[in-house]
Amino acid sequence: MSFGQGGPGWGPGGPSAPSTPDWAALAEEAERTRARRRRWLMIGGGAVATAAVAAIVATAVVSESGSEASAGTPSAAPSAGSLPPAPEQPEPTFSSEPPPPPPPDPREFLSDPKKDTAPLSAATLFPGDSMRANGRAYGKGASGSTENCAAGTQGTLGAVLTNNGCRELIRVTYERDGIAVTVGVAVFDSAEAASKAKAQARPNVASLPGAGVPAFCRGVTCHTSANALGRYAYFTISGYTSGRSVTASDTAAPRAGRDAADFAFARILKRGQDQAAASVTEGTRD
Repeated sequence: MSFGQGGPGWGPGGPSAPSTPDWAALAEEAERTRARRRRWLMIGGGAVATAAVAAIVATAVVSESGSEASAGTPSAAPSAGSLPPAPEQPEPTFSSEPPPPPPPDPREFLSDPKKDTAPLSAATLFPGDSMRANGRAYGKGASGSTENCAAGTQGTLGAVLTNNGCRELIRVTYERDGIAVTVGVAVFDSAEAASKAKAQARPNVASLPGAGVPAFCRGVTCHTSANALGRYAYFTISGYTSGRSVTASDTAAPRAGRDAADFAFARILKRGQDQAAASVTEGTRD
Protein backbone atom coordinates (compact mmCIF):
# COMPACT_ATOMS: atom_id res chain seq x y z
CA MET A 1 0.00 0.00 0.00
CA SER A 2 1.54 3.10 -1.06
CA PHE A 3 1.33 6.56 0.71
CA GLY A 4 0.73 9.36 -1.72
CA GLN A 5 -1.73 12.20 -2.01
CA GLY A 6 -4.83 10.06 -2.16
CA GLY A 7 -6.30 7.40 -4.21
CA PRO A 8 -8.54 7.70 -7.18
CA GLY A 9 -11.66 7.89 -4.94
CA TRP A 10 -10.78 11.48 -3.82
CA GLY A 11 -10.48 12.97 -7.23
CA PRO A 12 -13.11 15.12 -8.81
CA GLY A 13 -15.89 13.31 -10.52
CA GLY A 14 -15.21 10.23 -8.53
CA PRO A 15 -17.86 7.94 -7.20
CA SER A 16 -17.91 9.71 -3.76
CA ALA A 17 -18.46 13.29 -5.08
CA PRO A 18 -21.86 14.97 -4.23
CA SER A 19 -24.44 15.54 -6.86
CA THR A 20 -25.04 19.00 -8.44
CA PRO A 21 -27.44 21.30 -6.24
CA ASP A 22 -30.84 22.36 -7.49
CA TRP A 23 -30.20 26.08 -8.01
CA ALA A 24 -33.75 26.85 -9.05
CA ALA A 25 -35.19 25.42 -5.86
CA LEU A 26 -32.70 27.33 -3.76
CA ALA A 27 -33.61 30.59 -5.49
CA GLU A 28 -37.32 30.05 -4.86
CA GLU A 29 -36.69 29.34 -1.16
CA ALA A 30 -34.58 32.47 -0.77
CA GLU A 31 -37.30 34.58 -2.38
CA ARG A 32 -39.90 33.14 -0.01
CA THR A 33 -37.70 33.95 2.98
CA ARG A 34 -37.24 37.56 1.83
CA ALA A 35 -41.01 37.95 1.34
CA ARG A 36 -41.70 36.68 4.86
CA ARG A 37 -39.17 39.20 6.29
CA ARG A 38 -40.79 42.09 4.40
CA ARG A 39 -44.24 41.17 5.77
CA TRP A 40 -42.97 41.05 9.35
CA LEU A 41 -41.20 44.36 8.94
CA MET A 42 -44.35 45.99 7.62
CA ILE A 43 -46.45 44.56 10.49
CA GLY A 44 -43.88 45.66 13.10
CA GLY A 45 -43.53 49.14 11.60
CA GLY A 46 -47.28 49.62 11.55
CA ALA A 47 -47.49 48.67 15.20
CA VAL A 48 -44.75 51.12 16.14
CA ALA A 49 -46.47 53.91 14.17
CA THR A 50 -49.79 53.12 15.82
CA ALA A 51 -48.20 53.29 19.26
CA ALA A 52 -46.54 56.62 18.44
CA VAL A 53 -49.81 58.13 17.21
CA ALA A 54 -51.57 56.89 20.35
CA ALA A 55 -48.89 58.51 22.50
CA ILE A 56 -49.25 61.83 20.65
CA VAL A 57 -53.05 61.77 21.06
CA ALA A 58 -52.71 60.95 24.75
CA THR A 59 -50.30 63.86 25.21
CA ALA A 60 -52.69 66.21 23.46
CA VAL A 61 -55.56 65.07 25.67
CA VAL A 62 -53.50 65.61 28.82
CA SER A 63 -52.37 69.03 27.63
CA GLU A 64 -55.91 70.17 26.91
CA SER A 65 -57.30 68.92 30.21
CA GLY A 66 -55.67 71.72 32.23
CA SER A 67 -53.13 74.48 31.74
CA GLU A 68 -51.70 74.29 35.27
CA ALA A 69 -50.18 71.23 36.92
CA SER A 70 -51.12 70.76 40.54
CA ALA A 71 -50.58 68.13 43.18
CA GLY A 72 -53.56 66.10 44.19
CA THR A 73 -56.98 66.00 42.67
CA PRO A 74 -58.27 69.34 41.38
CA SER A 75 -61.42 70.56 43.10
CA ALA A 76 -64.51 71.18 41.06
CA ALA A 77 -65.65 74.78 40.56
CA PRO A 78 -68.54 75.77 42.86
CA SER A 79 -71.91 75.79 41.27
CA ALA A 80 -73.96 78.97 41.03
CA GLY A 81 -76.33 77.70 43.69
CA SER A 82 -73.54 77.20 46.26
CA LEU A 83 -72.17 80.77 45.99
CA PRO A 84 -73.17 83.26 48.73
CA PRO A 85 -75.55 85.97 47.57
CA ALA A 86 -73.92 89.24 46.53
CA PRO A 87 -74.41 92.07 49.05
CA GLU A 88 -77.00 94.57 48.07
CA GLN A 89 -75.55 97.86 46.91
CA PRO A 90 -77.30 101.05 47.97
CA GLU A 91 -78.93 102.96 45.23
CA PRO A 92 -77.02 106.15 44.36
CA THR A 93 -78.76 109.31 45.35
CA PHE A 94 -78.54 112.54 43.46
CA SER A 95 -79.44 115.95 44.77
CA SER A 96 -81.18 118.27 42.42
CA GLU A 97 -79.86 121.25 44.35
CA PRO A 98 -76.37 122.55 43.54
CA PRO A 99 -73.82 122.57 46.38
CA PRO A 100 -73.55 125.82 48.32
CA PRO A 101 -70.87 128.20 47.07
CA PRO A 102 -67.72 128.61 49.15
CA PRO A 103 -67.59 131.53 51.58
CA PRO A 104 -66.31 134.78 50.08
CA ASP A 105 -62.88 136.13 50.91
CA PRO A 106 -62.90 137.36 54.54
CA ARG A 107 -60.92 140.42 53.46
CA GLU A 108 -63.99 141.61 51.54
CA PHE A 109 -65.72 142.07 54.91
CA LEU A 110 -62.66 143.34 56.76
CA SER A 111 -62.11 146.05 54.13
CA ASP A 112 -65.66 147.35 53.72
CA PRO A 113 -67.51 148.92 56.67
CA LYS A 114 -70.83 148.25 54.89
CA LYS A 115 -70.13 144.51 55.11
CA ASP A 116 -68.11 144.55 58.33
CA THR A 117 -71.10 145.10 60.60
CA ALA A 118 -70.61 142.53 63.38
CA PRO A 119 -70.47 143.94 66.95
CA LEU A 120 -67.01 145.36 67.66
CA SER A 121 -65.48 145.95 71.09
CA ALA A 122 -62.56 144.82 73.24
CA ALA A 123 -64.73 141.95 74.50
CA THR A 124 -65.77 140.70 71.04
CA LEU A 125 -62.37 141.15 69.43
CA PHE A 126 -60.35 139.74 72.36
CA PRO A 127 -62.68 137.45 74.33
CA GLY A 128 -61.70 135.23 77.24
CA ASP A 129 -59.17 135.74 80.02
CA SER A 130 -55.99 134.66 78.26
CA MET A 131 -54.04 134.68 75.02
CA ARG A 132 -52.42 131.62 73.49
CA ALA A 133 -50.06 132.10 70.58
CA ASN A 134 -47.23 130.01 69.13
CA GLY A 135 -47.57 127.47 71.96
CA ARG A 136 -47.33 130.06 74.76
CA ALA A 137 -50.09 131.19 77.10
CA TYR A 138 -50.42 134.71 78.55
CA GLY A 139 -52.75 135.96 81.24
CA LYS A 140 -55.10 138.79 80.32
CA GLY A 141 -54.83 142.19 81.99
CA ALA A 142 -56.75 145.41 81.36
CA SER A 143 -58.68 146.18 78.16
CA GLY A 144 -60.69 149.10 76.81
CA SER A 145 -61.57 151.20 73.76
CA THR A 146 -61.89 154.86 72.86
CA GLU A 147 -63.06 156.89 69.88
CA ASN A 148 -60.30 159.43 70.66
CA CYS A 149 -57.63 157.33 69.03
CA ALA A 150 -54.78 159.71 69.93
CA ALA A 151 -55.57 159.30 73.64
CA GLY A 152 -54.25 155.76 73.60
CA THR A 153 -50.96 156.55 71.93
CA GLN A 154 -47.58 158.10 72.61
CA GLY A 155 -45.18 159.92 70.31
CA THR A 156 -46.39 160.77 66.84
CA LEU A 157 -48.73 157.81 66.39
CA GLY A 158 -51.72 159.82 67.66
CA ALA A 159 -51.43 162.33 64.84
CA VAL A 160 -50.97 159.53 62.28
CA LEU A 161 -54.16 157.79 63.41
CA THR A 162 -56.16 160.99 63.48
CA ASN A 163 -54.98 162.19 60.08
CA ASN A 164 -55.97 158.88 58.47
CA GLY A 165 -59.48 158.92 59.95
CA CYS A 166 -59.20 156.49 62.87
CA ARG A 167 -62.70 155.68 64.19
CA GLU A 168 -61.81 153.72 67.30
CA LEU A 169 -58.79 152.40 69.17
CA ILE A 170 -59.15 149.11 71.08
CA ARG A 171 -56.42 148.08 73.53
CA VAL A 172 -55.77 144.93 75.57
CA THR A 173 -52.79 143.83 77.68
CA TYR A 174 -51.36 140.35 78.30
CA GLU A 175 -48.59 139.26 80.71
CA ARG A 176 -46.25 136.26 81.08
CA ASP A 177 -43.19 135.72 83.26
CA GLY A 178 -42.57 139.39 84.07
CA ILE A 179 -43.10 140.57 80.48
CA ALA A 180 -46.20 142.52 79.45
CA VAL A 181 -47.48 143.44 75.99
CA THR A 182 -50.29 145.78 74.93
CA VAL A 183 -52.05 145.33 71.59
CA GLY A 184 -53.76 148.35 70.04
CA VAL A 185 -56.20 147.92 67.12
CA ALA A 186 -57.16 151.07 65.23
CA VAL A 187 -60.33 150.94 63.10
CA PHE A 188 -60.58 152.91 59.81
CA ASP A 189 -63.12 153.30 57.02
CA SER A 190 -60.97 151.56 54.40
CA ALA A 191 -58.06 149.23 53.94
CA GLU A 192 -56.13 152.03 52.23
CA ALA A 193 -56.35 154.26 55.32
CA ALA A 194 -55.23 151.44 57.61
CA SER A 195 -52.31 150.64 55.34
CA LYS A 196 -51.19 154.28 55.34
CA ALA A 197 -51.38 154.47 59.14
CA LYS A 198 -49.24 151.35 59.41
CA ALA A 199 -46.64 152.76 56.99
CA GLN A 200 -46.49 156.15 58.74
CA ALA A 201 -46.50 154.79 62.29
CA ARG A 202 -43.81 155.85 64.74
CA PRO A 203 -43.75 154.61 68.32
CA ASN A 204 -46.37 153.91 69.33
CA VAL A 205 -49.46 152.72 71.12
CA ALA A 206 -49.39 153.48 74.85
CA SER A 207 -49.11 150.52 77.23
CA LEU A 208 -52.25 149.77 79.24
CA PRO A 209 -51.57 148.59 82.83
CA GLY A 210 -54.22 147.36 85.26
CA ALA A 211 -56.06 144.19 86.27
CA GLY A 212 -52.96 142.84 87.98
CA VAL A 213 -50.39 144.14 85.49
CA PRO A 214 -48.19 147.00 86.78
CA ALA A 215 -47.14 149.98 84.69
CA PHE A 216 -44.56 149.11 82.04
CA CYS A 217 -42.88 150.74 79.07
CA ARG A 218 -43.04 154.22 80.57
CA GLY A 219 -39.86 156.23 80.08
CA VAL A 220 -37.83 153.16 79.04
CA THR A 221 -37.01 151.42 75.78
CA CYS A 222 -39.51 148.77 74.69
CA HIS A 223 -40.14 146.62 71.64
CA THR A 224 -42.81 147.85 69.19
CA SER A 225 -44.43 146.65 65.96
CA ALA A 226 -47.07 147.78 63.43
CA ASN A 227 -49.13 145.95 60.81
CA ALA A 228 -52.52 146.04 59.05
CA LEU A 229 -55.26 143.69 57.85
CA GLY A 230 -58.26 145.02 56.00
CA ARG A 231 -59.43 148.28 57.56
CA TYR A 232 -57.64 147.48 60.80
CA ALA A 233 -54.14 148.64 61.75
CA TYR A 234 -52.71 146.90 64.81
CA PHE A 235 -49.74 147.85 66.99
CA THR A 236 -47.86 146.21 69.88
CA ILE A 237 -45.57 147.42 72.64
CA SER A 238 -43.83 144.92 74.92
CA GLY A 239 -41.39 145.21 77.81
CA TYR A 240 -40.52 144.24 81.36
CA THR A 241 -42.88 144.87 84.27
CA SER A 242 -39.80 145.47 86.42
CA GLY A 243 -39.27 148.78 84.60
CA ARG A 244 -35.98 147.94 82.91
CA SER A 245 -35.36 148.69 79.25
CA VAL A 246 -35.36 146.16 76.44
CA THR A 247 -31.87 145.86 74.98
CA ALA A 248 -30.78 144.85 71.49
CA SER A 249 -29.77 141.40 72.75
CA ASP A 250 -33.11 140.69 74.46
CA THR A 251 -35.27 137.94 72.97
CA ALA A 252 -38.11 137.53 75.49
CA ALA A 253 -39.79 140.94 75.02
CA PRO A 254 -39.63 140.82 71.19
CA ARG A 255 -41.04 137.29 71.32
CA ALA A 256 -43.99 138.48 73.39
CA GLY A 257 -44.56 141.27 70.89
CA ARG A 258 -44.60 138.79 67.99
CA ASP A 259 -47.00 136.51 69.86
CA ALA A 260 -49.38 139.40 70.48
CA ALA A 261 -49.18 140.54 66.85
CA ASP A 262 -49.92 137.02 65.62
CA PHE A 263 -52.82 136.75 68.02
CA ALA A 264 -54.27 140.09 66.89
CA PHE A 265 -53.99 139.02 63.23
CA ALA A 266 -55.76 135.73 63.98
CA ARG A 267 -58.58 137.47 65.88
CA ILE A 268 -59.19 140.06 63.16
CA LEU A 269 -59.13 137.35 60.48
CA LYS A 270 -61.58 135.25 62.50
CA ARG A 271 -63.96 138.22 62.53
CA GLY A 272 -63.87 138.33 58.72
CA GLN A 273 -64.26 134.55 58.38
CA ASP A 274 -67.30 134.46 60.66
CA GLN A 275 -69.06 137.19 58.70
CA ALA A 276 -68.20 135.55 55.37
CA ALA A 277 -69.63 132.21 56.53
CA ALA A 278 -72.74 133.91 57.90
CA SER A 279 -73.36 135.59 54.55
CA VAL A 280 -73.46 132.21 52.80
CA THR A 281 -75.92 130.83 55.37
CA GLU A 282 -78.21 133.83 55.00
CA GLY A 283 -78.06 133.53 51.20
CA THR A 284 -79.05 129.86 51.42
CA ARG A 285 -82.08 130.68 53.58
CA ASP A 286 -83.19 133.37 51.14
